[in-house]
Order: sequence, then C-alpha cells, then structure tokens
Amino acid sequence: MTVREVRVSGLECIALVTELLHRIRLADPSAGLWEAADLQWWWRRPRRSDEVEQLFWVDDAGPVAAVILTDWGRVWGCDPIMTGSVPGVSLHDVVARGLELVDALGLDEVETLVGDDDEELRSLLTDRGFEAGETSGTCWMEAGDRPDVAAVADGFTLVDRSQRARSPHPMSMRNGPAVEERLNQCSLYDPSLDLAVEAPDGQVAGYALFWHDPVTRVGLVEPMRVEDDYQRRGLARAMLTEGLQRLADRGAHRLKVSYVTDIARALYVGSGFQVAESCRTYRRT
Repeated sequence: MTVREVRVSGLECIALVTELLHRIRLADPSAGLWEAADLQWWWRRPRRSDEVEQLFWVDDAGPVAAVILTDWGRVWGCDPIMTGSVPGVSLHDVVARGLELVDALGLDEVETLVGDDDEELRSLLTDRGFEAGETSGTCWMEAGDRPDVAAVADGFTLVDRSQRARSPHPMSMRNGPAVEERLNQCSLYDPSLDLAVEAPDGQVAGYALFWHDPVTRVGLVEPMRVEDDYQRRGLARAMLTEGLQRLADRGAHRLKVSYVTDIARALYVGSGFQVAESCRTYRRT
C-alpha cells in the first residue's frame, strides 16, 4: 500500500491518533506504551500544541505511524507511535521528522517516554543528545482477576460525574475550568466512570477517572489522586476497586494502569495488577 503524510491538529489529531492506537492494540495486545484513552486524557486542558499540525503517515487502511508533540508546560513531549513494520517509513524517519518539528517550533526542552526493552528508540534518542531521566512502569490485569469492591470509609461518599453534573468538576483546580468541556469532546470519556470521593463536609477528598475502550476491550485507569488531608483512609482502593468493577461491567477484558511513584505501584500491585513493563523518560535540553 502507498503511505502518504498527513498533518492534522486539534480534535482531528485526537481522532486520527485514536484510530492509530486502536490499530496497534488490535494487532498486538502488548505492543506500544499508549492506549487511545491516554491521548484523549491529554486533551483535558488547552495547550499550545493544540494548534500544532501533527505529522501522521497513512496508508489505504488508515494511520500507520505518527509523531505527537505535546505541550506539558515546562517541557514538550515528542512521542513516536508506530504499527509494527511500515513499508517506506522507519522509526529513524519518524524520530528525525519529529525533531525537525521540535526545532522548527524553537522548543528548548523535549522528552520521550521509552520502554526499557526498546533498544532502537533509546539508541536513536541518545545519539541525538537525549539523557535518561525518571523511571515509571505499566501494570496489567485480566478483568476476571479484579479484586472485590472495597467499601468507602465511614462518612465519605463515592459519586460519579453523572450524579454531580451541576457542581464544579473535581479536577478543575489542577486542570483548569475547561476540563469537563474538553473531556466531553473525547469519544471514550464516560461521566459514569469519572469518580470522586466526597468528605463528610462535602469537600472533594479524591478523584479517579476510568476509560473503557469498546474497540480494544481495554480499561484504563488515568488519573487517580487522593488529596493530602485524606490519605491513609483506604479511599484510593475504594475508588480503584469500584472503577475496575464498572470497567468489567461495561465489557473490558483487560485492565491497565501506569505509575511513577512507589506508593502508586504498591497500591496497584496490592490490588492484583502485575508489572508488565518498566519505562524511562529521555530528555533533551
């Protein structure tokens, strides 16, 4: 098939990268670092990168590769995404074109997440001046192995967004007032999988968002947070187990979550997830 380059931005980019990640996951249940829901979660707030024309390679069946630039604030992400072997397009080409875009935009600092087993990408980046940074990991679980739903602590209430549509979104303080509008623009967002725990005084004690992808049957946990004043009360486990149950009820076969901290890793592994991959961020200044 003939492969051609396509440039799109904004929601067109979200739609095309969703199609690409679906294609990767359907071809290989363990390939790549990202789910379609990951990129949709990145859409939660306005960014400079919304206006950047992102580069895709497309064949007659749809997208086969892309390099996605994302404005994280102090640093930009530069993430190459590919389906297996693409005739006429190599990982070297994708990385090189991505860095050309980085230079054209005058970006001072960029980073790329690399799986520890991806020697080719790591070599391409280090040859171009990238240096290893923080580590993280990815966990998977079969939906049938999920833990029983844990009760929320006395006095606390677990709710979802469909029950609190008229109140400010729990994630708006960290993600801006447009977070709910932006999430609703995403094809995989489901308000009934957008959970929060309310303290006895009505304050938000924590929140967690779960994504069910009906195409790949993968359920993703992204993000999860318990506010500092309410930690060590079992609230994270209550949200996690409730969310996993809802994902299974919607038909998810496999469940996925990523972590950066040891505390998060302990929560997920203690709930039955198994660490499947370790990753490292590579950064060029």
